[in-house]
Amino acid sequence: MTSAARLTAMHAVIVGPDPSWLAWLEERARRGNDHRDEVWDGVLHVVPPVSTAHQSFEGDLAYEVLRPIAKRLGLVALCELGVFGPSKRGRKKNYRIPDVLVADREHVSERGVEQRAELVIEVLSPHDESREKFGFYAECGIPEYWLVDPITRAIEVHVLRDGAYQLQPTRDDGTIEAPRLALTLRVIDGPKLRIDWDGGSAEI
Repeated sequence: MTSAARLTAMHAVIVGPDPSWLAWLEERARRGNDHRDEVWDGVLHVVPPVSTAHQSFEGDLAYEVLRPIAKRLGLVALCELGVFGPSKRGRKKNYRIPDVLVADREHVSERGVEQRAELVIEVLSPHDESREKFGFYAECGIPEYWLVDPITRAIEVHVLRDGAYQLQPTRDDGTIEAPRLALTLRVIDGPKLRIDWDGGSAEI
């Protein structure tokens, strides 16, 4: 395997601080390229920019579909806002940044969501760490976690039961129940994700 191939197949996790890369982090912050970076129990996880397809689907899902549904329930739908969870081993920072979240305003602070969101959604990218976040989101007591492929629209809905996430089954008609917001999801030709709720539907 070439050096380039090895870099493509791995995650970059910075454990520091180290003066040799502090200037790079400062420049990254100055350019606004660090808004998706996360801290896992004090360890910085640097997240690369997302694709156009990822960003387009994320925006449509959050703002065109989930925002009005959340508003009717007294909730808010937001993109790329940090979920701050319990610190471990004496470390002060521990947060993840889902692509989309729905939360009660009482849990939203100036810095982000304080542990409890109602729904978090990760739009999948190659080699990302979305499947390594189950434990964190479970510790935060988040009742529902979606994983969505922005190209195929394939979706997984995981519901928190007894402290662990369980995958919602796909029914014979191809639909999946997403209970927290009382939604029904299905991949249709396009491909598109069809979302149905009491009184409405959308296809994205």
